[in-house]
Amino acid sequence: MILLNNPRTRHRRLGVVAAAAGLLAALLTAVPAAATPDPGDAPAAGKEVSKSVEAKVRAAIAKDEIPAPDEVVHSANVEHLVNIPKDQLPGTNSDLAFQGKYAFAGNYDGFRIFDISNPKAPRTVAQVLCPGSQNDITVSGNLLFLSTDSSRSDSSCNSTTQPATEKSSWEGMKVFDISDKTNPKYVAAVETACGSHTHTLVPERQNVYLYVSSYSPSATYPDCQPPHDGISVIKVPRSAPEKAAVVDFPVLFPGEGPDGGGNPGSPTNPGVSKTTGCHDITVLPSKDLAAGACMGDGILFSIKDPEHPKVIDRVQDNVNFAFWHSATFNQRADKVVFTDELGGGGAATCNAAIGPNRGADGIYDIVGRGDHRKLVFRSYYKIPRHQADTENCVAHNGSLIPVKGKDLMVQAWYQGGVSVWDFTNSSEPKEIAYFERGPLTTDALTVGGSWSAYYYNGYIYSNDIAKGFDVLKLSDRRTDPAKRVRLGELNVQTQPDYFD
Repeated sequence: MILLNNPRTRHRRLGVVAAAAGLLAALLTAVPAAATPDPGDAPAAGKEVSKSVEAKVRAAIAKDEIPAPDEVVHSANVEHLVNIPKDQLPGTNSDLAFQGKYAFAGNYDGFRIFDISNPKAPRTVAQVLCPGSQNDITVSGNLLFLSTDSSRSDSSCNSTTQPATEKSSWEGMKVFDISDKTNPKYVAAVETACGSHTHTLVPERQNVYLYVSSYSPSATYPDCQPPHDGISVIKVPRSAPEKAAVVDFPVLFPGEGPDGGGNPGSPTNPGVSKTTGCHDITVLPSKDLAAGACMGDGILFSIKDPEHPKVIDRVQDNVNFAFWHSATFNQRADKVVFTDELGGGGAATCNAAIGPNRGADGIYDIVGRGDHRKLVFRSYYKIPRHQADTENCVAHNGSLIPVKGKDLMVQAWYQGGVSVWDFTNSSEPKEIAYFERGPLTTDALTVGGSWSAYYYNGYIYSNDIAKGFDVLKLSDRRTDPAKRVRLGELNVQTQPDYFD
């Protein structure tokens, strides 16, 4: 581990332009039907687009149908308080976690800790260099956890990238002590089968359980051979985190044959990802429930016994969903929002050619009781603003906005920006606020935009892949009651009971 000292904060206020979001008449970029994993160890290089696409983008900018490159636009009920550009960690910005007055921002090169006691002027207190895609990040008490899902030469923070076929390759979970936020200490590493793309905390008083989600992108990975239809469960003793270890590998998609269970994907279900594990899991500990977004499947399962989760129901959408990416419960635990990461986060899918039902959210009601509960589809939600064909845009990470009696959510859409929407009526979701920037470029498809956008203690925090850390203030009578809800800690995939 290398702690990058001399933390410094650079503030840059981008011009705010009041602009109504227009719709493009036609956008012609072809998008692969099957999804691919999240962006790799570094932002994708600019992929040139045709001259006709470039001309359409420039024409749409000229007509104010989309913002100009890097131009900031937002709804009237959103204020952009500040942007903190990337500093000593140049890699892709990824997920966020929160504790007290601190925000923890993952980056493919490590992680950064912000003091957000003044949301208008976040202050960097530490930057830790520890490369390993995608550095999905969570915190619990004095412990911080990082996912490594790229083949490394060893488990240290000084490791280098190497082919996955090397026998010495390492992937898995890293554990840090953050009792001193200015000086995090690396204390443990746990290797997991197929690495750790994401992970989810199931906290208890004496232990922290981690549900490690990983999946096999191809049969060339020696530790990812099919069937790989389960999750690694890691037990971390709070008093002795160095003893962290895998305690089980529950199979969520049991089946016969060399490929196990789960959605078979193409060619049986064209355009749908084959299920070889889960991408992301969200738990609701107060209800002993979890929802898994597992490539070709969405699942609901019980976590009454955290070491042995039990699947209750499983659904597929072989018409519109390509890659089940993440899940969010509503507070009453009678709904789940699943996201479809069509194109793997690296394609332009928020356009007329793709339409409103692909690369979108799927809203499911949970009906029934106990182990007989079922997921019932109600509707799709997708941002109503078309984006340029040079902007990667698709449904991504978001969180609830805690208002009693309402189902409100803030969500990242990569270069589609940040959307606040209401799904109280499962069949008629609607947007109530938004924030976005114009495309990074007009002549190439370049990966960027908001990776995660979460509501925490009165503000929205967004980790932008390319532009850095953004803080937004939402002022709306529909969401204002949430400002009274205060949390001491938030890992979004471990949903709190906001009103207990």
